[in-house]
Amino acid sequence: MPILMRALALFFNCFEPLFRLGQRVLGHSRIGWLFVGPNLFIFGLFTFLPILINFAYALTGGVNLMPLQRPYTGVENFAILLECKNYFDIQSCRKDVFWRAIINTVQFSLIQVVLMVFFSLVTALVLNRKIIGRGFWRGVFFYPVLLSPVVVALIWKWLLQNQGVFNALLVGAGRAPVEWLTDGSWAFFWTVFVSIWAHMGFYTLILLAGLQAIPKDMYEAAEMDAASPWRTLRRITLPLLLPNLIVVLVLAMIRAVQIFDEVFVLTGGGPGSATTFIVQFIYQTGFAEQIHLYGLAAAASLILALGLMLLTFVQLRLTRAEQAGQRAR
Repeated sequence: MPILMRALALFFNCFEPLFRLGQRVLGHSRIGWLFVGPNLFIFGLFTFLPILINFAYALTGGVNLMPLQRPYTGVENFAILLECKNYFDIQSCRKDVFWRAIINTVQFSLIQVVLMVFFSLVTALVLNRKIIGRGFWRGVFFYPVLLSPVVVALIWKWLLQNQGVFNALLVGAGRAPVEWLTDGSWAFFWTVFVSIWAHMGFYTLILLAGLQAIPKDMYEAAEMDAASPWRTLRRITLPLLLPNLIVVLVLAMIRAVQIFDEVFVLTGGGPGSATTFIVQFIYQTGFAEQIHLYGLAAAASLILALGLMLLTFVQLRLTRAEQAGQRAR
């Protein structure tokens, strides 16, 4: 052990001249930049630089990959995406697939987030009670979160495909097979179901942590006052759990808007464009189609980024409003 400590001390002493030099050059108040500088450089290289490159692609046209070989077109890519003769009829839009992807994303997000929050809340309330095997059931609900989204989609595709397990059970029971993934309505339903099944455990864990932070004496006082379970839930549990619910709501909404992995493996965006969402449109436009329209894909990604920024702004406003309300009480 002393040998290891001496080796570590010798290793860190090698950097002492560099720190002394930085202290003389930068001064005591700015010496911290010497420590965070490498992290800022890496963060900027892999975060801010791609954002700037994305703006460059969105403002240029052509099919060339190198930015210097692409002609400047201004906001033409945005105009192509947003051009419609009648915004109530997506068939009149120049890029109707883009608008179909937006409509699908909005519908998916609203349905999936509402169901996700509801089932996560119900599951957290059940797992917070003293039930047999509570630790086991908590692990069961959280286990799908540990799986890769691709693995989740492959498992459910194996169950739902035309020659899959579900249809084999139906045929064995004397019933006709169902086109789970090739019928538009069923395909959309299963994308919602699989995404909830895969991610519900994460949000349940957040709500369960919030439930366990509620003081027990408040429930004891409600029990002494003979309050009904519904009144206790409405007057104690939900108000005190509201910060966690806001976090779950916003995180689930942001994740739903960016849905891609499970749907791409499960349905490939089909049948037709029934399960084509905005991220898949970006991928197909920029990389999957025969002609790579990098400018249109970059413009669509910036529109998506704007939507995510608005959701983040809503989260901050709701969080601050909740904190102000708690201070007022």
